[in-house]
Amino acid sequence: MEASTSIEVAKHTLLSCGLILAIGTLASLLAQKIRIPDVAVFLVTGIAIGPQALGLVHIEADSALNQIILLFGAAYILFDGGATLRFDVLKRVWITIVVISTVGVVITAVITGIAAHYILGVPLIVALLLGATLASTDPATLVPIFRQIHIRDRVAQTVMSESAFNDAMGAIVTFGVLAVATGRGEFSLAASLLDLVKQSVIGIVAGAVLGYLASLLIAHEKMAFLAEYAPVVTLVAVIGAYFAADGMQSSGFMAVFVFGIMLGNKEAFGFRMEAGEAQKLDEFVLTTAFILRLFIFILLGAQVDFALMSQYAFGGIAVVTVLMLAARPATVFLCAWPDRRARWSFAEMLFMCWTRETGVIPAALAGLLLGMKAPGAQMIASVTFIAILMTILIQASTTKWLGRKLGLLEEKPN
Repeated sequence: MEASTSIEVAKHTLLSCGLILAIGTLASLLAQKIRIPDVAVFLVTGIAIGPQALGLVHIEADSALNQIILLFGAAYILFDGGATLRFDVLKRVWITIVVISTVGVVITAVITGIAAHYILGVPLIVALLLGATLASTDPATLVPIFRQIHIRDRVAQTVMSESAFNDAMGAIVTFGVLAVATGRGEFSLAASLLDLVKQSVIGIVAGAVLGYLASLLIAHEKMAFLAEYAPVVTLVAVIGAYFAADGMQSSGFMAVFVFGIMLGNKEAFGFRMEAGEAQKLDEFVLTTAFILRLFIFILLGAQVDFALMSQYAFGGIAVVTVLMLAARPATVFLCAWPDRRARWSFAEMLFMCWTRETGVIPAALAGLLLGMKAPGAQMIASVTFIAILMTILIQASTTKWLGRKLGLLEEKPN
């Protein structure tokens, strides 16, 4: 009987995955036709085929399959984003990246939290917990957008790098505020900064070491005995980088991002793959990232709880509006404008103000708070899903239009 039940579960899971792949592919074609980033169409598709609508797909948010897809998918997409970055660009904008992904997270959390306190009428500490949950941007959303829409290099790479590095800061601030909200401790700025430095250093070292090792094995002139297996090496290394950093209490996402940067810049270390092998690896990474992106956002849409969202609909929309139109612009101008080295133009900063989609990382934090029965967890989850819907459907779908209006759009990729 138990074996029969397992087979039925396996069949149901396989059918659901097949439906997601088939419907997601058609959704991607639609996104190409109407010329908007596919993540927005995937999200709407997920809502349509999920249990709240047609009921074709029903995979629980706390199921092992869903967690694997979110965890590995976000890590792999982050690796893909890191591989598109170039050292020469990062050297010019690293100050902005560091400041906006640390101080900027705190600024966003405080402004959003204060707005939530007055709009929703919740205690300030609970409102700040919501602000901290929403403060980090989402690499799983932003990396695909800049893959499809070719924005000026340094702007795109700054926004993608920020999204990779600010998840650690967002988690630190969230759990620091949670400790105060539950009476388990007091928020310590010094301890939080020390924790951030530790996580950053370990994550960067783990990613750099594995990135260099992977480049050596697939692209070294004499030692590249795994060149033919480059796709497999990258898969193993992404998983290895994540768990190496995670096992040392660091940010696994930061590690895979740095791993991607190292592999994408392997020529800087004197490593070069043969043209055929390099093309095969590029095609594999693009296809795999597409499939994982498709699964992540269709599942995210399918798990939107409209009954929960309706409790805080109007207040949540108002809070997210403040996040988009006040908190983010204040963060960008306060963190990027003082960077005299980068010399950001007004158009570039305006574009960065609009590009801060909420997605997998805030959703994961909200889910953790729900599981821990944190104060205001239901409200936080509700507003987080509202933020995901608003930022992806409004901001992601207008990215190309805004880039063209501001003169930042490059018709051809570099």
